[in-house]
Amino acid sequence: MRLKAITWLMEVKMTKNPGRVTLPAEKGMEEEILRIAEKWGVDAVRDSDGTKLSDEILNMGFDIYSTLCLIREDNAWTKANRDCLQQTYLLSEPVIAAGNTIKVDLMKGYFSEQFQIDSVHDPKIWWEVIDRTTGDIVPAAQWAFEKDAGIVTINNALPWHKYTVSFLACQIWEPVSMYNHITNQWKEEHRLPVDPRHPKARKHLLEVLEKWLEEHPGTDIVRFTTFFYNFDLIYNENGRERQVDWFGYLSCVSPSALQNFKKEYGYRLRPEDFIDNGYYNTPFKVPSGNYLDWMDFNQKFIAGFAKECVDMVHKAGKKAIMFLGDHWAGTEPYGKYFGEIGLDAVVGAAGDGVTTRMISDIPVKATEARFYPYFFPDIFYKGGNPVKESMEVWRKSRRALLRKPTDRMGYGGYLSLAAAFPDFVEHIGQVCDEFRRIHQMARGTKPLSAPFKVAVLNAWGHIRTWMTHQVAHSLWNQRCYSYLGIMEALAGLPFDLEFISFEDIRQNGISEDTGVIINAGDAGTSWSGAEYWKDEEIVTAIRSWVYNGGGFIGVGEPSAYEYNGSFFQLSDVLGVQKETGYSVSHNKPSISVAEKHFITADIKNPIDFGEGMNCIYKCSDSVEVLALNNLSCSLTVNGYGNGRSVYIAGLPFNMENTRLLSRAIYWTAHKEAEMQNWYSDNPEVECAVYPETGCFVAVNNSGQNQLSSILKPSGDRIAVQLEPMGYKWFEI
Repeated sequence: MRLKAITWLMEVKMTKNPGRVTLPAEKGMEEEILRIAEKWGVDAVRDSDGTKLSDEILNMGFDIYSTLCLIREDNAWTKANRDCLQQTYLLSEPVIAAGNTIKVDLMKGYFSEQFQIDSVHDPKIWWEVIDRTTGDIVPAAQWAFEKDAGIVTINNALPWHKYTVSFLACQIWEPVSMYNHITNQWKEEHRLPVDPRHPKARKHLLEVLEKWLEEHPGTDIVRFTTFFYNFDLIYNENGRERQVDWFGYLSCVSPSALQNFKKEYGYRLRPEDFIDNGYYNTPFKVPSGNYLDWMDFNQKFIAGFAKECVDMVHKAGKKAIMFLGDHWAGTEPYGKYFGEIGLDAVVGAAGDGVTTRMISDIPVKATEARFYPYFFPDIFYKGGNPVKESMEVWRKSRRALLRKPTDRMGYGGYLSLAAAFPDFVEHIGQVCDEFRRIHQMARGTKPLSAPFKVAVLNAWGHIRTWMTHQVAHSLWNQRCYSYLGIMEALAGLPFDLEFISFEDIRQNGISEDTGVIINAGDAGTSWSGAEYWKDEEIVTAIRSWVYNGGGFIGVGEPSAYEYNGSFFQLSDVLGVQKETGYSVSHNKPSISVAEKHFITADIKNPIDFGEGMNCIYKCSDSVEVLALNNLSCSLTVNGYGNGRSVYIAGLPFNMENTRLLSRAIYWTAHKEAEMQNWYSDNPEVECAVYPETGCFVAVNNSGQNQLSSILKPSGDRIAVQLEPMGYKWFEI
C-alpha cells in the first residue's frame, strides 16, 4: 500500500486522493493501521512517547514522523553529568515567625521526585530570604542552610513577620516524561532534562542528534518536542499539578544563564525577578522590563541552537518540524527570532478554535493541528465517550479552520486505545473528510472578511497572538472563561485580527485600517492593561481615535486603573464607570433598559455574561443600557464624537454570544450594512465565503437540526436545512 506523499504547502491543490492526515502508530497494530489509514485517508504516521514503529510499519509507504526530545534522549550521559541538569527557582512555603529563630523546610509542598535542592552553587550568592511583611531582603549573615535536612534557619527574625526562601532546585524528572509516566502508569526510569546552556551539554546534544539521524534512515520528518525548556509545570508533594503556566520561562534558569545574562545586558537578575512575589511572572501580570529582557535573552539563545539542530536535520535530507507545546519556552512562534530557526512546519495541539488559530496563523511554511482527544486512558476507557470529546473540539476548531486552515491534521497517543472504539474510528473518518473538503473548496484562498481590522489590545500584543487569558491548553478556568469566550468567537468570525500592545500605540499610534479595538480583562491584569492606563499618550491617543470615528469594545474591566479620581480611565468613551467603594455617597443616575437595538436583534435567550461584573453604572447621558443585572449595567452602547463604544460585562462562548459580539463589532465600526452580506438569520448557522473559488459553506455549529435563511449581497435568500453539526457547500 503506497499512499500519496505528504502535502506540505498550501498551494498544492487537493485531488481525489486522500492525505493531509497523520496517524499515531505503534508496533503490534499493523493490520489496524492499514484499516484505519484507508478509512481516514492517512498519508503519514508518527510515533508517540512510549511507542515504537516496527519495520513493517516503516515499509508501508507512509511518510514517517519520528518524535525526538533531545534534552532527555541520553539519560545515561545526563546521570553521569548531573552538573548539566536543568534548574529552576522555587519559593518555599511562607513561615510566620513566632520567635526570633525559625526554620523553613524548602521542599515542603513540592514533589521530591521532580526537584532536588541545588546544594552545589553557593546559596548565599544565588538564593534570597525575604521578609514578606516588609519586603526587605534578609542579610545572608542572618540565615544558614542545613544541606542534609533541606532546612534554612533564619536568625534574628522579627516576631509575627512572614518569611520565605527563594532557592535554586535541580530538575530530576523531566516534566513531560513525568506527566506521561503518571498518566499512563509507566515503569521506566525517570528521564533527566539536560541544560544546553552548558557548553559540554550543547556539544553532546549535537552529537546525540547526529547519531540519531544516522540511526533513523527511514524517518522523513523529525518532530522536535519542542526543543529545550519546558513551560512551567510544577508538581506538589502528592505528584499533582501545583502550578501550570503554558508561557513560563522558569526552566531556563541556571547560574550559567544568569552570568551570561549579566554580561549581555549589563545588570544581574535577582531570584525575585523570577519568584515575583510567588506569582512567577504569570502572563496575567504586566511583564516587568527585567522579565522581558529575560525572555529576549532566552529566545535568542534557543532560536540559535534550534537552528543548528534544524540545519543538521536538513543536511541529513529530512524535514524538521516543531511541536508547539511542552518545551516551547524560547521558541515563541510570534516572537522576533522564531523565523530564524528555519523550520519546515509547526505541529500544535488543538483543543478549540483559539488554539487552532494559534497554530494556523504562525508564520511558517506549513502548520498541522494535532486534535484532541489524545489517545490516552483518561478518555479511552470502558464507559468513556471519546466521540463526545472529539465533537466538542471539532465544533470549535472547524470554525477556526474555515477562517484559516492548518495544512494538515492528526492525532497523538496510543492507536491501540482508539481502535477499541469503532464509533470513534468512524467519526474521525468523517472529520478527516471534512478537513480535506475545506482545502479542496477553498484552495488556499482567503475567505471574505469585513472591510476593516479588529485589534485586540493588551500589554503583550503580537507575541501573545491568540494566547490571551490562557493558563494551560484549552482548559476551563473560572477567572478566564468570560474573556476567553471572546477569543473563541473571534476565531471563526469574518474579521482580520491583530493583537497590539500599549507600547505599539505609544510608539506607532493606531493603524488606519483598524476599525475596532477590543480591550478585555480584569483590573490589574496584563489583558486589561493595569498601569498602562495612567499613560497620557496612550489614553489620549485612544480617545482621539474613537472621537474621530473609531470603535471601542470593553469587556469586564476595560481601561481599569484607579487614578486621578477615576477607575475606568475611558469612562468618557464607554459612558459607564465602576463603583469601587470610593464614591458610594454619590447618587447614581436612574437606569432604563432599551428594548431594541441592532446589537441584540438576534438574541432570543437571556444573555450569558459569565461571571459578569457588579456596580457598573451610567456616567453619561448618551449611554443606552441594553442589559441590566442586579442593578449593574451588563451591556451598554455609547456615542463618543463620531465614534462608538460598547461595554460588555463578560462573554463566555456560545453561538448567541458570538452573534452578539459580531453585531457589536459591526455597530461600533459603523458598518451595520456590511453584516448583511452573507448573513445567516440563525446564530447557530454560520457562513464562510470564498470569492476567489466561487463557493461558500453553511455550517451548523449545534447538536440539533437547524434551519437558516442566508442573505446574499444581491438580496436573494437561500434556505438551508442542516443536520446536527452538518454543513453544505454551494456555488456563489
